[in-house]
Amino acid sequence: MEIIERIVEIPENVSMDIAEKKVTVTGPKGNMSEDFSHMPVDISISTQKAVVSASWPKKKEIEIVGTAAAILRNMIKGVTDGFIYKLKTVHAHFPVTIKVQEQDKKIIIENFIGEKNPRIAKIIGDVNVKVSGDEITVEGINIKDVSQTASNMEVATKIRDKDQRVFLDGIYISEKK
Repeated sequence: MEIIERIVEIPENVSMDIAEKKVTVTGPKGNMSEDFSHMPVDISISTQKAVVSASWPKKKEIEIVGTAAAILRNMIKGVTDGFIYKLKTVHAHFPVTIKVQEQDKKIIIENFIGEKNPRIAKIIGDVNVKVSGDEITVEGINIKDVSQTASNMEVATKIRDKDQRVFLDGIYISEKK
Protein backbone atom coordinates (compact mmCIF):
# COMPACT_ATOMS: atom_id res chain seq x y z
CA MET A 1 0.00 0.00 0.00
CA GLU A 2 1.41 3.34 -1.03
CA ILE A 3 1.24 6.14 1.53
CA ILE A 4 2.56 9.68 1.15
CA GLU A 5 3.19 11.67 4.30
CA ARG A 6 4.67 14.97 5.44
CA ILE A 7 5.87 15.52 9.00
CA VAL A 8 5.47 18.87 10.75
CA GLU A 9 7.51 19.45 13.91
CA ILE A 10 5.57 20.89 16.86
CA PRO A 11 7.67 23.11 19.19
CA GLU A 12 7.68 22.63 22.98
CA ASN A 13 5.54 25.72 23.72
CA VAL A 14 2.80 24.80 21.20
CA SER A 15 -0.06 22.35 21.62
CA MET A 16 -2.13 20.91 18.80
CA ASP A 17 -5.52 19.20 19.06
CA ILE A 18 -7.41 17.35 16.32
CA ALA A 19 -11.13 16.57 16.39
CA GLU A 20 -12.80 15.33 13.20
CA LYS A 21 -10.24 17.00 10.90
CA LYS A 22 -10.57 20.30 12.78
CA VAL A 23 -7.11 21.32 14.00
CA THR A 24 -6.62 23.78 16.86
CA VAL A 25 -3.14 25.14 17.53
CA THR A 26 -2.42 26.98 20.79
CA GLY A 27 0.76 28.91 21.52
CA PRO A 28 2.14 31.95 23.36
CA LYS A 29 0.51 34.48 20.98
CA GLY A 30 -2.95 32.86 21.01
CA ASN A 31 -4.83 30.06 19.34
CA MET A 32 -6.29 29.42 15.91
CA SER A 33 -8.34 26.72 14.23
CA GLU A 34 -8.56 25.36 10.73
CA ASP A 35 -10.98 22.87 9.19
CA PHE A 36 -9.36 20.24 6.96
CA SER A 37 -12.55 18.24 6.32
CA HIS A 38 -12.62 19.29 2.64
CA MET A 39 -9.14 17.82 2.05
CA PRO A 40 -8.59 14.10 1.34
CA VAL A 41 -5.84 13.81 3.97
CA ASP A 42 -5.40 12.18 7.37
CA ILE A 43 -3.81 14.21 10.18
CA SER A 44 -2.44 12.57 13.33
CA ILE A 45 -0.26 13.69 16.22
CA SER A 46 2.58 11.67 17.76
CA THR A 47 5.16 13.02 20.25
CA GLN A 48 5.68 16.62 19.12
CA LYS A 49 5.07 15.76 15.45
CA ALA A 50 2.03 16.16 13.25
CA VAL A 51 1.79 13.67 10.40
CA VAL A 52 -0.22 14.59 7.30
CA SER A 53 -0.79 11.58 5.05
CA ALA A 54 -2.85 10.15 2.20
CA SER A 55 -3.27 6.51 1.13
CA TRP A 56 -3.01 5.56 -2.53
CA PRO A 57 -2.63 9.19 -3.58
CA LYS A 58 -3.06 10.56 -7.06
CA LYS A 59 -0.94 13.51 -8.20
CA LYS A 60 -3.45 16.08 -6.94
CA GLU A 61 -3.72 14.38 -3.53
CA ILE A 62 0.09 14.44 -3.17
CA GLU A 63 -0.04 18.20 -3.72
CA ILE A 64 -2.86 18.57 -1.17
CA VAL A 65 -0.79 16.72 1.46
CA GLY A 66 1.99 19.29 0.95
CA THR A 67 -0.51 22.15 1.15
CA ALA A 68 -2.03 20.85 4.39
CA ALA A 69 1.45 20.50 5.92
CA ALA A 70 2.29 24.09 4.88
CA ILE A 71 -0.93 25.35 6.48
CA LEU A 72 -0.01 23.57 9.73
CA ARG A 73 3.51 25.10 9.65
CA ASN A 74 2.00 28.57 9.11
CA MET A 75 -0.40 28.03 12.02
CA ILE A 76 2.51 27.05 14.29
CA LYS A 77 4.57 30.06 13.16
CA GLY A 78 1.56 32.32 13.71
CA VAL A 79 0.94 31.29 17.32
CA THR A 80 4.65 31.44 18.21
CA ASP A 81 6.04 34.45 16.28
CA GLY A 82 3.09 35.99 14.44
CA PHE A 83 3.18 37.60 11.01
CA ILE A 84 4.10 41.20 10.22
CA TYR A 85 3.63 42.98 6.91
CA LYS A 86 5.07 46.48 6.49
CA LEU A 87 3.71 48.79 3.83
CA LYS A 88 4.92 52.16 2.55
CA THR A 89 2.82 55.01 1.21
CA VAL A 90 4.22 56.61 -1.90
CA HIS A 91 3.01 59.98 -3.16
CA ALA A 92 4.49 62.53 -5.56
CA HIS A 93 2.42 65.65 -4.93
CA PHE A 94 -0.64 65.11 -2.71
CA PRO A 95 0.16 63.92 0.83
CA VAL A 96 -1.93 60.91 1.77
CA THR A 97 -3.68 60.65 5.14
CA ILE A 98 -4.40 57.19 6.53
CA LYS A 99 -6.82 56.60 9.40
CA VAL A 100 -7.58 53.26 11.03
CA GLN A 101 -11.07 52.60 12.40
CA GLU A 102 -10.71 49.46 14.50
CA GLN A 103 -14.38 49.26 15.54
CA ASP A 104 -15.60 49.43 11.91
CA LYS A 105 -12.72 47.23 10.70
CA LYS A 106 -11.68 49.58 7.91
CA ILE A 107 -8.80 51.78 6.82
CA ILE A 108 -9.63 55.18 5.34
CA ILE A 109 -7.19 56.59 2.79
CA GLU A 110 -7.81 60.32 2.29
CA ASN A 111 -6.46 62.79 -0.31
CA PHE A 112 -5.10 60.00 -2.51
CA ILE A 113 -3.93 61.70 -5.76
CA GLY A 114 -6.02 64.69 -4.71
CA GLU A 115 -9.37 62.88 -4.74
CA LYS A 116 -12.14 64.37 -2.61
CA ASN A 117 -13.73 61.03 -1.71
CA PRO A 118 -11.72 58.73 0.57
CA ARG A 119 -10.78 55.23 -0.48
CA ILE A 120 -11.58 52.42 1.96
CA ALA A 121 -9.82 49.11 2.62
CA LYS A 122 -11.26 46.36 4.84
CA ILE A 123 -9.45 44.89 7.83
CA ILE A 124 -9.89 41.12 7.78
CA GLY A 125 -10.05 39.04 10.97
CA ASP A 126 -8.18 39.80 14.18
CA VAL A 127 -5.41 42.02 12.79
CA ASN A 128 -3.69 45.05 14.31
CA VAL A 129 -2.95 47.94 11.93
CA LYS A 130 -0.62 50.75 13.04
CA VAL A 131 0.24 53.88 11.06
CA SER A 132 3.39 55.88 11.76
CA GLY A 133 4.31 58.51 9.19
CA ASP A 134 4.45 56.89 5.76
CA GLU A 135 4.81 53.35 7.15
CA ILE A 136 1.91 51.00 7.92
CA THR A 137 2.38 47.85 10.00
CA VAL A 138 -0.11 44.98 9.82
CA GLU A 139 0.30 42.31 12.54
CA GLY A 140 -1.57 39.13 13.43
CA ILE A 141 -1.33 35.39 13.99
CA ASN A 142 -3.28 34.28 10.89
CA ILE A 143 -1.25 34.71 7.69
CA LYS A 144 -4.43 34.72 5.58
CA ASP A 145 -5.89 37.69 7.47
CA VAL A 146 -2.63 39.66 7.59
CA SER A 147 -1.83 39.21 3.91
CA GLN A 148 -5.41 39.90 2.77
CA THR A 149 -5.57 43.13 4.82
CA ALA A 150 -2.27 44.30 3.30
CA SER A 151 -3.50 43.36 -0.17
CA ASN A 152 -6.77 45.26 0.40
CA MET A 153 -4.74 48.43 1.02
CA GLU A 154 -2.69 47.89 -2.14
CA VAL A 155 -5.80 47.30 -4.25
CA ALA A 156 -7.64 50.29 -2.74
CA THR A 157 -4.88 52.60 -3.99
CA LYS A 158 -4.58 51.12 -7.48
CA ILE A 159 -4.64 53.86 -10.08
CA ARG A 160 -6.88 53.21 -13.05
CA ASP A 161 -7.08 55.15 -16.33
CA LYS A 162 -3.58 56.61 -15.89
CA ASP A 163 -0.14 55.40 -16.89
CA GLN A 164 1.18 53.44 -13.89
CA ARG A 165 4.79 54.09 -14.95
CA VAL A 166 4.24 57.82 -14.41
CA PHE A 167 1.73 57.80 -11.52
CA LEU A 168 3.50 55.66 -8.93
CA ASP A 169 1.33 56.85 -6.02
CA GLY A 170 -0.08 54.12 -3.81
CA ILE A 171 0.50 51.84 -0.86
CA TYR A 172 2.94 49.01 -1.45
CA ILE A 173 4.12 46.04 0.63
CA SER A 174 7.76 46.66 1.51
CA GLU A 175 8.57 43.90 4.00
CA LYS A 176 7.17 40.57 5.21
CA LYS A 177 8.20 38.84 8.44
